[in-house]
Amino acid sequence: MKHLPLSVRAPLRLMMAPAVLFTVLLIAFPLAYTLWMSLQRYSIGESPKFIGAANYLHLVQDANFWHGMKITLLLYLLALLMQLVAGTYLGVLLHTSKRMRGLLRSVLVSPFVLPPVVVGLMWMVLLDPSLGMANWLLSKLGIAPGLWLASPAWVIPTIALIDTWQWTPYVALIVLGGLQSLPPSVFEAAQIDGVSRFATFRRITLPLLWPTIVTAGILRSVDLLRFFDIIYVTTQGGPGNTSETLNILAFRTAFEFFDFGYSSALMITLSTVVLGVTYVFLRLRQAVQW
Repeated sequence: MKHLPLSVRAPLRLMMAPAVLFTVLLIAFPLAYTLWMSLQRYSIGESPKFIGAANYLHLVQDANFWHGMKITLLLYLLALLMQLVAGTYLGVLLHTSKRMRGLLRSVLVSPFVLPPVVVGLMWMVLLDPSLGMANWLLSKLGIAPGLWLASPAWVIPTIALIDTWQWTPYVALIVLGGLQSLPPSVFEAAQIDGVSRFATFRRITLPLLWPTIVTAGILRSVDLLRFFDIIYVTTQGGPGNTSETLNILAFRTAFEFFDFGYSSALMITLSTVVLGVTYVFLRLRQAVQW
């Protein structure tokens, strides 16, 4: 903007002012306020008291925090891997499909436009140990029924599968957009040379598609690391605390134990993890573009 004359810069800055103000009010102020709260000892009915980094020192020594961090990262890695693999496969199938492509896209959009609360309640009914359709189908196949969301061993894979069901189509549509932007001449040359479909995908499609897959990974990482809705609806962190992510722990700390200072420290820590993972993915995207 510096190379523009002053008569042009002034109106541009004036037009940008509402967007800048909106960004500050929506992002910068809540983040700054949460950071300030994380340095206080504050509960409902008490005045905030500045305690510096005491909440963060307590956080490092808190077993519940490390358990929540482990569950958050485990759920994130499991769901992200499933969604990227399944989404890439589904995107390739859509790209090669010649029939009813528009109808298939419309069907794929439906899961991720549903509210998370609706998705959670729907899967609670399907996975109900006594009346759910999942166990009914397993019984028809001669397989022992599962406890699913009530099982400490299966609750994390089950939640990851629910999120994968909802968001794999989103990844598939991103991959489909990336596939449609690839130069067709490369694939035509491979076909003329007699290269098999699998070899074409492994040696040509996948390397060219990596920036798109990494972009999908960035978008899903931000959502998965702050995963809250479906967990709270289906398990509320249970059974016990086996599905208690940092988000659930921070929520319970604030609204069940009314310790808003420590809860703010948990959220600042989680935000730092999100920013760190996003930064790693951005560097990875830059690397695969070279």
